Parts: sequence; C-alpha cells; structure tokens
Amino acid sequence: MHKVIYDTDPGVDDAMALLFLHRHPDIDLIGITTIFGNASIKATTRNALFLKREWNIPAPVAKGASITIDPSREEIGWPTLVHGDNGLGNIEVPETVDLPLDPRPAYRFIIDTVRANPGEVTLVAVGRMTNLALALKEDPEIAKLVKAVVIMGGNFYVPGNVSPVAEANIHGDPEAADIVLTAPWEVTVVGLDVTSITTMSRSYLAAAAAKGDKAVKMLNDLSQFYIDFYMHAVDDGMMVHDSCACVYVVAPELFTTITGSVRVVCGGIADGQTIVKPDGRRFPPGKWDGLPSQIVCTGVESEKVNDLIRETLLRV
Repeated sequence: MHKVIYDTDPGVDDAMALLFLHRHPDIDLIGITTIFGNASIKATTRNALFLKREWNIPAPVAKGASITIDPSREEIGWPTLVHGDNGLGNIEVPETVDLPLDPRPAYRFIIDTVRANPGEVTLVAVGRMTNLALALKEDPEIAKLVKAVVIMGGNFYVPGNVSPVAEANIHGDPEAADIVLTAPWEVTVVGLDVTSITTMSRSYLAAAAAKGDKAVKMLNDLSQFYIDFYMHAVDDGMMVHDSCACVYVVAPELFTTITGSVRVVCGGIADGQTIVKPDGRRFPPGKWDGLPSQIVCTGVESEKVNDLIRETLLRV
C-alpha cells in the first residue's frame, strides 16, 4: 500500500485524480491538503470538503497556503475559463460544507504526518508547490523521511501552457517549485511532456459514467465545462493532467523517464520554466551542480493510463 498525502487545488482534473486515489486498491489516502491555484484557497478548500462529503472519503482535509512563498509576487487571476467560476466546472456546489477541517495548516499537517510515518509517505502534489516548500522551510529534515514526491507540473521538451516556456502549476509559484525540486528527496516530475498527450474523450468518460455509480456520474458532469475549454487543443476531450501523476505512483512502468537535476527559472521572460540537466551530460560549472538527481517523465503509454483510470473509477 502507498500512503499518500494529496496536495491539490480542486479543480476539475484534480477531482478525477482524487477519486482515483480514493478508489485504487493499492493506495491509502491519508490526507488531503489544499492550495490556491485553480481557484482561491477558500474555494479549493470548500471543493475538497465537498468532494470528500459526496464521495465518502475518510481522509482529513487541511487548508493550505493562500499566497506564493514570496509574498511580493503579484497574484495572477484564477483560471475561470478552464475550471469554471467555482473551480468544479460550475456544477452546483454549496457556499460552505459542514465538515471539519484539520486544525493544522497544510504544511504542518504534512510535517506531522511524515514524521509519524517515516519512510512511508508519498506526497502527490498537483497544484502550486507552496505547501511542500513551506514544510521544507519549517522542517528540512522531513526530506529524508518522505518516501517519494510525485508532482504534476513543468515541461521540458514541449511548450508551456501559460507561456511559451512555462506550465501553470510551476508558473504559479516558481520559487516554491525550485525549493521542492532542489531538495534532497526523490521527486518525479509528471509534466506536460506526458499529460498533454494523454487525452480522454467526452464519449470515453460518458461511457464510464453510464456504467459507474453516482460519484463517476458527478465526475462526468463537472468535467463538461473543462472539456469544452479544451476544444482548441483536443478533439472533444480533455488532457488528463493530475491523474497521470497519481497513475505514476501505482504504475510507473507506463512512463518513460530520464534523470537529472532540475531548476526553475524565477523571474524574467522565462518565469516558471523548468530545465533539466540530464545525468551523464557534461557542462561547465553552473547552477545545477551538486543538486539531487530527479526523475523527469518524457514518454507515456496514454491508452493504458486511461484504461487504468477508468478501471479504478469504476471500482466501488
């Protein structure tokens, strides 16, 4: 069993990934931490509680950061064109959800949970990396106690999605991402190189919903706005971003990877760009020297990923 803390900003694709984590037989979802990004921290935390309630998820929810790790960074607007005004595709969601939050801030929940389960916890982060960076700043020693970190973010050999060179999660807090990617723990980066070519059609999701229970039907409903957004890039379907990171946890064999130290550009025209220095390549001394080698996904068996997602969502 993989003990997973899911760091998320729900978010439509975040919702699919959450249901995947909840239902996969090899995953023990032990916590959900929220982060701002696809919507405000108030909205993403409300959405996490809403999905927890609707899908009977026992994992506690801890509220995370509401600003970037560098508070002087100017906040960019919420991507309402992608995820809707409420972050969940404009389905009906109550203003408040009558469920308790864990009393700790997300970064403290991460620290305490990792220390209580040394060597056992995988952090799956599919939004901005602020909570993870705050945890590292507060308690750097947890890097040695985490089993693995899997993030959805970045792009290396394909264009970005919020600028020609940057992916949204990294671009949303580049300083935090650079802290996470240069820390002495194992990070697997599941970025646009694989998620932009892993697409799920409207009909494929609808067929799963027709066969599935209320949870899958609701997932199908909240995904329609998101699918409509992707009409410019996908033929009547959507890119499966966050669920790819979750699939990696249980089926890494479906991905092709390289290893190398990774840095994030912080500021300037390439703000948020992720750059890997592949292991075995020699360069003059530079800012990548002496940093840990991380895992970067560069290829994926997309059809098998989609099939595993569907099979897992249909488990009850």
